[in-house]
Amino acid sequence: MSGKMMSSLLAAMLMVVVLSFSGVIAADKPHILFIVADDLGWNDVDWRDPNMHTPTLSRMARQGIILNSSYVQPLCSPSRSAFMSGYFPFHTGLQHGVIMPEQKAYLPANLTTLPQSLKDLGYATHAVGKWHLGFCNWKYTPTFRGFDSFLGYYNAAEDYYTHMAGRGYDFRQDTAVDKDDAGKYSAYTFAERAQVLIGQHNTSQPLFLYLAFQSVHGPLEVPAVYENVFCGHIQNETRRTKCGMVAILDEAIANITGHLEDTGLIDNMLIVFTTDNGGPVWDAGNNWPLRGAKATMWEGGTRGTAFVYSKNLFQNKGTVHKGMMHAVDWFPTMMTAAGGSPPPGIDGVSQWESLTTGSPSPRSEFVYNMDAIEDGQKPAFHAAIRSGDWKLMQGPAGMGPAGIPYNGWYPVPGVDGEQEEFDESAVEDPGPDDYQLFNIKEDPTEHHDVKDKYPDVLAKMKARLAEWRQTMVPANFPENDPAANPEHYGGTWTPGWC
Repeated sequence: MSGKMMSSLLAAMLMVVVLSFSGVIAADKPHILFIVADDLGWNDVDWRDPNMHTPTLSRMARQGIILNSSYVQPLCSPSRSAFMSGYFPFHTGLQHGVIMPEQKAYLPANLTTLPQSLKDLGYATHAVGKWHLGFCNWKYTPTFRGFDSFLGYYNAAEDYYTHMAGRGYDFRQDTAVDKDDAGKYSAYTFAERAQVLIGQHNTSQPLFLYLAFQSVHGPLEVPAVYENVFCGHIQNETRRTKCGMVAILDEAIANITGHLEDTGLIDNMLIVFTTDNGGPVWDAGNNWPLRGAKATMWEGGTRGTAFVYSKNLFQNKGTVHKGMMHAVDWFPTMMTAAGGSPPPGIDGVSQWESLTTGSPSPRSEFVYNMDAIEDGQKPAFHAAIRSGDWKLMQGPAGMGPAGIPYNGWYPVPGVDGEQEEFDESAVEDPGPDDYQLFNIKEDPTEHHDVKDKYPDVLAKMKARLAEWRQTMVPANFPENDPAANPEHYGGTWTPGWC
């Protein structure tokens, strides 16, 4: 055999080895689709409220694993920081409220993020949708925090069509302002972008797609057809609009998962679906029968609608998982699924074995939140922690718009248009030195404060809270900075002012 032929043969053999090795890498590392719905309440899906329209989510949840004790933070920036960092927000300075457009607030740059860690394992990483983890400097934005690409917006909320967030425009493709998508409802835009990324993906490389929908956060906006076709039976106007918003979210996910089927990516994929906090009952969200709402540490503000789905990764598909989980656990769980390890010292624990085999959860405690800033509404310190079945709360549970505490139970608005109003004055708002103790297993709706019945449990829980408090870092919640004004940047919210 000539030297030239030998060289060609060796080159061919080497190519086969490389391609085979690439295939092994892709097969061993599942593609990951991490879907975050915004402000989706416990009772905003049709497996809990049959008046809602979520056939795709319902099918995936029932064919996957419904997570019945999956906790998130009471508000969006804190939850997203937990997803991306694996740390409780009171350990990163993001425990107070949410990041406002003109604040020099952000997920600290020294923290390793989930996409950065997955990139180290060979993943392609893409972010679509809402960021809300800071943008005053480019280094805090998605493509500088581990994502190969980004299409979406930086702030908490905006118009679904115009993409105006207050006095500034907020929509970007990577770092460039994206005006091409102005006027298009965001769920359409995000679904189309996800399908493009899926279609263009090199299947020899594992994919991580973070899909953080604007839906179903306020403002209450949706194309009328979704209200009329899927939700016309609901006479309560705001609940009907919310139902339409949930329906278009479901359709977007149907289109994306259909494309995953067409490309074959779904055959080796982990899909995680979660809300970022409980539903805002003032904005037609619903958490019945759980107590409270978004922005509170009650179960209705923190016990999130969530499920996992995969064709091939779970032994116990079609079940309800009751093990304790928290938002900080998704980072180490996905890293374990990908064959890697999370950064040392994070608060999250891997739930992978528990999810794949149905074994008990490795988590026995977590912190709902703790905050020491007084802003005229909240006290100087309030907190809630969980240990086993026990939940201890110190001070008020939180505060919604207009200073309303939302301490009650809020039934879903009826299909006949009637809505039972809860008398907020019927429940006294605790002071900063007041404690409440609940057994969540026996009393998941938090009707019975049992601190007087179990003084020993109360003492142990107070001691544990004191230990957690010793690890709290100060909240990063600065005054608004006029340098952020979009007028300085052609009317667009833009990094570069911190």
